[in-house]
Amino acid sequence: MVSAIEQGFPSKELGTLAELESWRKEVNRPTYHMHKWWATRLGSVFRAILIGALSDADTDIWEKFYDPVRFPDKTVYDPFMGSGTTIGEALKLGCKVVGSDINPVSVFQVRKALETVDLFELQQAYKTLEAKVKPKIQEAYQSIDPETGLSADILYGFWVMNVSCPDCHAQVDLFDTSIFAKNAYPKKVPAARSVCFRCGYINSTRYDAIQSVCAGCQRLYNPQLGNVTRGNVHCPHCHTGFKIVDAFRESEAVPTYTLYALLILDIHGKKKYIRATESDRLKEAWAKEQLQTGSMLLPTIGITPGHNTDQVLRYNYKEWKQLFNYRQQYCLSLLLQAILEEPGDTCRELLLLLFSGMLEFNNMLCSYKGEGTGAVRHLFSHHILKPEKMALENAVWGTPKSSGCFSTLFASRLLPALRYRQDPFELRIIEEHGKPKSQKKFGLSACPVSSLAESFQSLNQQNRAVVFCTDSAHVDIPDASVDAIVTDPPYFDFVHYSELADFFYAWLRLGLKDRYPEFHAETTRHPREVQQQDAEQFSLALRRVLIECKRVLKPDGVLVFSFHHSRNEGWAAVGDALFSAGLSVVATHPIKAEMAVASPKSQTDAPINYDAVLVCKHVKEASTACLADALDRTLERFNAKVLSLSSFDAPSKLSNGDLFVIAQAEALHTFSEHAGLLLDSSGSPVKLLEFLTFVASRPGDLVNKLTPSAEISAVSG
Repeated sequence: MVSAIEQGFPSKELGTLAELESWRKEVNRPTYHMHKWWATRLGSVFRAILIGALSDADTDIWEKFYDPVRFPDKTVYDPFMGSGTTIGEALKLGCKVVGSDINPVSVFQVRKALETVDLFELQQAYKTLEAKVKPKIQEAYQSIDPETGLSADILYGFWVMNVSCPDCHAQVDLFDTSIFAKNAYPKKVPAARSVCFRCGYINSTRYDAIQSVCAGCQRLYNPQLGNVTRGNVHCPHCHTGFKIVDAFRESEAVPTYTLYALLILDIHGKKKYIRATESDRLKEAWAKEQLQTGSMLLPTIGITPGHNTDQVLRYNYKEWKQLFNYRQQYCLSLLLQAILEEPGDTCRELLLLLFSGMLEFNNMLCSYKGEGTGAVRHLFSHHILKPEKMALENAVWGTPKSSGCFSTLFASRLLPALRYRQDPFELRIIEEHGKPKSQKKFGLSACPVSSLAESFQSLNQQNRAVVFCTDSAHVDIPDASVDAIVTDPPYFDFVHYSELADFFYAWLRLGLKDRYPEFHAETTRHPREVQQQDAEQFSLALRRVLIECKRVLKPDGVLVFSFHHSRNEGWAAVGDALFSAGLSVVATHPIKAEMAVASPKSQTDAPINYDAVLVCKHVKEASTACLADALDRTLERFNAKVLSLSSFDAPSKLSNGDLFVIAQAEALHTFSEHAGLLLDSSGSPVKLLEFLTFVASRPGDLVNKLTPSAEISAVSG
């Protein structure tokens, strides 16, 4: 059988839809955002991939996208299921599904996304929890409004990291700037708040002001300046200059912080910035005493070295609990203990999942985004663990005007995700004032809720899903039993999922280790995970999984995955893994991946906004070809793909990163047709990395951007 996705793909049409979905992924596909996971792919793209992979060659994928299509006799497998996008979209299409992931945090959140829950029972469990812990947590987040003398709820606390000057040993507050609060859109709303370093007074100013007079001590100062510039500190006491990292290396102490400002709600519900008092700061000491005298539930797991954890280790953090201040530890412990007292397994574990997801907004690696948007910049906003010099403390339980707290996320994240499952929708593009807008279209999909089967053999129409926490190189699936494998493999040199997932795991383990074997260990890191920094080692690890995929895939089935990388080595690693596993690339399709302003994408010179969808099948017999012909065919296909996107993203709007991704994908396609039989002018076989490099070195042919080098022209001619 030749599938529709081997023949074509609606990249252009999906591009507009994907971009609209990506602006609010957590709203448009809330089921996959019940908990943090990295590189969560767009549901609309994977719906189209699944329709194309499971339909006959003459099917129009885009036309079928808005049909209530079902594939009850098809089985779909995802060996790197992450947040469960493939699993959910396949269930919506009526398929039976198998998911596996080596990371227990991934597996837990996918299980919770699938299982049946009574919303009334969940809301009652939440109310019981609220009655137990809300008063105690809110008591810890109370201050005094200096204008009225009345008690006020704290929304956020503003803290600054301290370090001891290596010369004079005085405490230095590590302010990048004295401006700590401004609007998320400062050009529209220029008002800002600045702290006076001399007296601590909170001054009103503008976000771009370079001169202000402190209303507390009448000091003239520049609000833009602080004590730190690009990691270099200027001691205000002795005027010595030193590096932050050097100071912490010498001290071997965990960073301390000073609370200097609060954002409170007055009796009228109005937000107000105030100076933190000694009474406010004593709350931290009080919480420390409570932790020492009470039987508190806190993680004991240490932080181990790694690509994404070394940065916090350089600041002497040794345990995950140290990323939270004492007040946060106290309140989180109260909340966790109360959650674990819930008698119902389903409600307890959903609330535990919510608790875990809430942690990314309630730790001392958060910072302030400002008003006019979600106020909390969570610790994974840059995909690394980055200590914050000017940290933001959230209020854990929160108020209706809070962001990223337990109560607000229950209403804005958990309930919408569960309601979406009951009546899922797709987005349809409509024109409004000449611009594309999205409109919800219901009635196209089945409910993606299923009881979990205990094994592959027990899959049926009542138990349509089975989920494994395992090394995906060894799964309990019979030979040639899966119709399609659709996945998104990890990157080998950027985001190391297990290193970051341990942040959540350290807390989840406290409530799950007695119920799930995969939560017995002290880390989610695993020697068999596909997450190596070295390209060759990554390729070997991926190859193991792909060999298993080939075993379980039916002879005419397809393996489809999305991929992008900015270097030839990344593409060579994936290609070598595919070809050595006995799989061949039979088609590639560019697809808009995420909005261009996504962080950290917007911070790169050549952002990659497109993924390549690689369609693979069991290897068929390769044919001999010369290098020149293969290069010409690759570039011809490349130009065709770029032109096919022209009405959505003109070639001039495609970044060099996008062009590179499209070209490398086509190079994999061409090379797989002649693997081992692609010969240069001397008759010697051309290796994959060489071919990928040749293609990447012909920018003159890539929409005529530059003149090809003489060397490459000679090779290809």
